[in-house]
Amino acid sequence: MALVRHLLYLKGKEVWSVSPESTLIEALKALAQHEIGVLIVQEGQKMVGIISERDIVRKMAKSGNPDLNATVKDYMTSNVFFVSPSNSVEECMKLMTTKHIRHLPVMEQQKVIGVISINDLVREIIADQDSTIKSLENYIVGQASQG
Repeated sequence: MALVRHLLYLKGKEVWSVSPESTLIEALKALAQHEIGVLIVQEGQKMVGIISERDIVRKMAKSGNPDLNATVKDYMTSNVFFVSPSNSVEECMKLMTTKHIRHLPVMEQQKVIGVISINDLVREIIADQDSTIKSLENYIVGQASQG
């Protein structure tokens, strides 16, 4: 099974972030501009949270009075689960499934070096399964031609 390092190599290490003092409208514009579902919330180089489209929509629905000028810190998740480049795709899938999350920051030496999504993991698992199937097909065809 592949490692997170491999996923970041394939998808790139671009990390988009906002500050805790950014407004929700600024965060939403950044999400739309970069066509992503999550932003890292940083104070300087330190990650202090994560904010997703889902966080925003759910909290706005609960409040019943959406305020696009509210700050990100009022909507972000501050208890962030993360992984390292050496974690396996399987470990990440297990963490995402048990914690009901869709994005994981990738940390190295206390710095965010990338973000992986559930889609990245599913894509990698499918590619791995396709490779296994092709190998088995080649083995079976090779055995049949020798018999």
